[in-house]
Amino acid sequence: MAPLVASNHALLCLQPFELVMQVGNGYEDTRREVSRQHKPARGGWKAAIFIIFVEMAERFTFYGLSGNLITYLTNELHESIPTAAKNVNTWVAVSCLLPIFGAFIADSLLGRFKTILLSFVIYLMGLVLLTSTVSALPLHQRKPMFFVALYILTVGEGGHKPCVQTFAADQFDEDSDEDKKAKSSFYNWWYLGIVVGSTSAILAVIYVQENVGWAVGFGMLAIALAVSLAIFLLGMRRYRKQGPLGSPLTTVARVLVAAVRKWRVNETRDGCGVYHGDESDRSHVVGQVKARTLARTDQVRFLDKAMIIDNIDASRSIRDPWRLCSLNQVEEVKLVLRLIPIWLCCLMYAVVESQIGTYFTKQASTMTRSIGPHFALPAASFQALIGLTTISIIPIYDRIFIPLARKFTGLPSGITMLQRIGTGFFLSILIMVVSALVEGKRITIIKEHKLVDNPKAIVPMKVWWLLPQYMLFGLSHLFTIVGLQELFYDQMPEAMRSLGAALYLGVVGVGFFVTNAVISVVQAISSSAGEEWLGGNNLNCAHLDCFYWVLAGSSALNFCVYVWIAKGFVYKKVEGDDVPGDKELCFVNGCPDGEA
Repeated sequence: MAPLVASNHALLCLQPFELVMQVGNGYEDTRREVSRQHKPARGGWKAAIFIIFVEMAERFTFYGLSGNLITYLTNELHESIPTAAKNVNTWVAVSCLLPIFGAFIADSLLGRFKTILLSFVIYLMGLVLLTSTVSALPLHQRKPMFFVALYILTVGEGGHKPCVQTFAADQFDEDSDEDKKAKSSFYNWWYLGIVVGSTSAILAVIYVQENVGWAVGFGMLAIALAVSLAIFLLGMRRYRKQGPLGSPLTTVARVLVAAVRKWRVNETRDGCGVYHGDESDRSHVVGQVKARTLARTDQVRFLDKAMIIDNIDASRSIRDPWRLCSLNQVEEVKLVLRLIPIWLCCLMYAVVESQIGTYFTKQASTMTRSIGPHFALPAASFQALIGLTTISIIPIYDRIFIPLARKFTGLPSGITMLQRIGTGFFLSILIMVVSALVEGKRITIIKEHKLVDNPKAIVPMKVWWLLPQYMLFGLSHLFTIVGLQELFYDQMPEAMRSLGAALYLGVVGVGFFVTNAVISVVQAISSSAGEEWLGGNNLNCAHLDCFYWVLAGSSALNFCVYVWIAKGFVYKKVEGDDVPGDKELCFVNGCPDGEA
């Protein structure tokens, strides 16, 4: 057990009650270990594989709905392009922000397994209502009920999204070197499952929606979600389950309050040591041999005051958790605070991401999409190129690039998480540059053929011109999206990992709201100048290329800020960890090997 204090002088501050509690906690650790050894082994790949297939089916459902939503809003509900784009962005944003509440419920009340189960039921109810609305209600009554059903299923998504990936990652033991390597590989194959599910939906469901019927297309999604639920229940006996660990925000609040209350306390002058805490102060994750103890760091030193034992703390027989926090609790709060600047830098990437399901799709709808005399590809189907690119590259990345990079860096993941994310950020700049150049070409052809005032005209330009920007998106997803998933799991405290997944999704949510604000500002400014960049109902008279150039410039500026922040980032340090956090930090900062 860790002692209450670090020095012999501080040992005098221990109270008899606390000594007894430490002995009792030692007994509880022994009892847990004996109990664990007599239980059948759970978790690992044999459990995670079920959850990958669950997510594959769920992503089939989500992308079958979101991928062509703008087409349904403009063609069936007769909304203008900017209005439909903002409605799509708002819905995606809400579906990515609700997971913050879902994560809070999972971590503090229900646990991840029960939260996923409850979320499945709500999600399925929303999809059934959506299908019924599209198939049974007349057009004048359909719109309000359509959005009601849309947001009901979003509530289900809010519980599913933050928990399912975290639940899958929980199947790997962090105290095992073998499982650490397996977890790094898991994130790649996890994303491959997502891509397979989403790409299948974009190719199959969207075609059915536009050529057979919207009700049939939405019905397919409800069936897919029911299959996903069945798969999840099949693996129930194999899962390593974690119960609720208490409110993750309570620890954050206690550390902040304790630090403020002791803002005048000096560790060397006024303190009698640092409170290292006992097991009750640490997050214990079911399935792990012991709680992980974080090493002390030098960043955000003001918070260190929360763990200093002063004369008031020493005189009390019972610790006041709002005045004295353990070193582990303080370091957990530091972990969260260190992620905030990275999170903010990700918002610009989400703004670029939002173009896929809105303006990229509407661009494709104006171009020549025919294959042969009788078949035309649905505009939204070109989003499948993103998934196909990722599917092609993931095995190469996982089996060739990572082992090769591992030889040079010594890192289990080959490159650091921040380097992986940054590579995707750089690619997002190229995406918008290429998109602007292609759109400029489209506008030139429109003017040459005098199609500016004809919004329904098909531009004599092959849709395959959009292929580079879609393929670059697939490559950037492999780096940024997977990197963010790993970062917000690995660098969060154990008790806040569902919240970490929710914060990753919150990047997309807030980013899509930012996109709505950008669209409104661009519309207002360009309209006052006499030209609407975003075109209203006519994309042929728009200046979408100018909008893309603005996004390219903003992404470049954001990338520079990100690199500056990443150079000062400190990774999680765990006492006794065989995988050296210092080495990873050294690699990020570019210091020579051996100088960490």
